[in-house]
Amino acid sequence: MNKFKTTESFENHISKEKRSAKAKAFFINFLLSFYLFFSLFFSSSYLIYEKNILPSFFYFILLAFSFIFSLLWTSKNSSLGSMAIYKTNKFLKNRKELQSEFNLFSFSGIFISLVLILTILLGSILVDINLYLLFSSQGLSGAKRIFSALFQPNWNIISQVLSSMVDTIFIAFLATFIAIPIAFFFSFFAARNLMKNSLLGNSVYTVIRFISNFTRSVEPLVWAVIFSVWVGVGPFAGMLALAIHSVSSLIKLYSEQIESVGQGPLEAIESTGAHPVLVVWYAVVPQIILPYLSFTIYRWDINIRMATVIGLVGGGGIGTLLVQYQGLAQWNEVGTIVIVIASVVWLMDYLSAKLREAIY
Repeated sequence: MNKFKTTESFENHISKEKRSAKAKAFFINFLLSFYLFFSLFFSSSYLIYEKNILPSFFYFILLAFSFIFSLLWTSKNSSLGSMAIYKTNKFLKNRKELQSEFNLFSFSGIFISLVLILTILLGSILVDINLYLLFSSQGLSGAKRIFSALFQPNWNIISQVLSSMVDTIFIAFLATFIAIPIAFFFSFFAARNLMKNSLLGNSVYTVIRFISNFTRSVEPLVWAVIFSVWVGVGPFAGMLALAIHSVSSLIKLYSEQIESVGQGPLEAIESTGAHPVLVVWYAVVPQIILPYLSFTIYRWDINIRMATVIGLVGGGGIGTLLVQYQGLAQWNEVGTIVIVIASVVWLMDYLSAKLREAIY
């Protein structure tokens, strides 16, 4: 609070914080309200008419009603938005006049319960859950036919399966190997505690975080489709897909580990006037080596699993072989592939667990 010269300036700041908090609380309440009313009417339409018959103008009515409802609700400190904002604002979280305890039987508690119930109901409708199809005699006979074939594998193709499995393992290995140095370098620029001291630092932090978040939000399967068109179907496309996703994922894990390092060594070395690079090398790196190794092994484990899947969309490896036999409905051969995949994934999981134990 040292930056506030007088009590008056502090109270003015608190007033600004309250107005800002009210606006944020209103936005949260508006989104929750619209979702509740939309879920209610959408689900009712499907339950009654078995289809969505809500006209377009009805959504504008929902928006207007949600707006009015949110205005009234936000005036109460017990609204969900108000509680969320006030409890996370460092200036307002300790002011008693703004605090309200959550109660399951209060209006906000009932509101949350309704949202949860309607979400489950809406999800069931959209996913079109049909237990009759799952347990019908026709469905069970089909399942029996497939599983009986899966548990009678055709071992005559084992050499072909093992060859494809080796491709899959090296796809995962190279993707992880390429991602490590790139992620290691950029993770320092994606750590807020190292980049907060200048406009340039904040700009670099924002750009790297944005790019890594974007590339991580696109699943490896989608990247595999993109690269299979770019460089052609095969293991190279799969490796590139896993590599780009691994870089962004490791940047997030590495940078968050940097942000959680102890500040004591940093401040001690900075006080000597050392160059920022030396500060990072001697104060940050020793604290993150072991977690970095653990995160890297964990990512290698994930890539092994993903490498078996991206082959389904042209990423090469055993996934491509699996989709070929599945397309021909040769379930005995599929059973062989499934057994090999499960065995290799289990072995890799066991080895990675042992490596992580050895590190710590």
